[in-house]
Amino acid sequence: MAVQKIDIEQFLALAKEYPVLDVRSPGEYLHAHIPGAFSFPLFSDEERKTVGTTYKQESREQAIKIGLDYFGPKMRKMVEEVEEIIRNRQFAISNEQQETDNKEKQLPIANCLLIHCWRGGMRSAAIAWLLDLYGFKVYTLIGGYKKYRNNVLETFKIPFELKIVGGYTGSGKTILLKALKEKGENVVDLEGLANHKGSAFGNIGLPKQPGQEMFENLLAGELRKLQNRNIWLEDESQRIGLINIPKDLWNQMRESPVYFLEIPFEERLKQIVEEYGVLDAEKMTDAIGRISQKLGNLNAKIAISLLNEGKKAESFDILLKYYDKHYFKSLHNRKEINSLLHTIQCKSVTPENANQLIRLSQLQQQSP
Repeated sequence: MAVQKIDIEQFLALAKEYPVLDVRSPGEYLHAHIPGAFSFPLFSDEERKTVGTTYKQESREQAIKIGLDYFGPKMRKMVEEVEEIIRNRQFAISNEQQETDNKEKQLPIANCLLIHCWRGGMRSAAIAWLLDLYGFKVYTLIGGYKKYRNNVLETFKIPFELKIVGGYTGSGKTILLKALKEKGENVVDLEGLANHKGSAFGNIGLPKQPGQEMFENLLAGELRKLQNRNIWLEDESQRIGLINIPKDLWNQMRESPVYFLEIPFEERLKQIVEEYGVLDAEKMTDAIGRISQKLGNLNAKIAISLLNEGKKAESFDILLKYYDKHYFKSLHNRKEINSLLHTIQCKSVTPENANQLIRLSQLQQQSP
């Protein structure tokens, strides 16, 4: 066998079937990586720094010699780690097929691997050589992770058919996205990918947000899966916590039809109390403090006081009115809003509102 170099489209297609080994340093991987890739570093962060410094200050040859000193003792362990990765993957696929009783689908060839480093240079070549020598079928990515990142950024320029779920805070938009997906609709959950609910309180009780680059990698992967299909997204500000929706995609969202759920204020307030009333009161208070200028200092003080007294509904009433004004402005700050906006009257917050969304979107598609 011989190591085969492939382009990004081939690489991503094969990545659906075979393990991807990211041979960059642990720090590079931690910063951002191809979703699903295994961290399989040739060098530690410190070793990479030493090799790089030697390359710049001494010579390429001396850097390679130092790299070989690091690489040599790791070779056997690397081969055994890859064997373990493949065994675990094969076991997981086998179990999945047994659960779905999918007898027609064949298991992928067990010994195929995909490898990449930063630019498709010496790091991926070294490990590819080792694993090919041992007997694995190895593919390496031309241009490395840098080429993958170019692909990610180009993804957001693709013209997608988007349908935006709109509604004031407390309308249960995240609940609707889940219901739409369960009904077979194509959905991308931006807040789920960002680990943030989009408001000043959106990070409370959730895991740490991914970095901007990792969020983009995750988002591009989801969009690529659904390319050439209608995709439901929640109406969002461009910023979700510490993360920005890529501008090219956000511009498309702002030009796409909005299916707006008109739900009575009291029903939405019930939903907010149920959703946010269980969160840590101290963190909620801190969050109110961060938006005190926008909310108005007096309103913020009253909201915090009511929250501390256990009067959650009264406190959230103040907050909800603020977010209603904020969302109304964002909603209508679109070109051609009259033609984009489709309002759906709903009595309460329920997953069943998804049926109305689907019916209305189908009617819109059928109309000339």
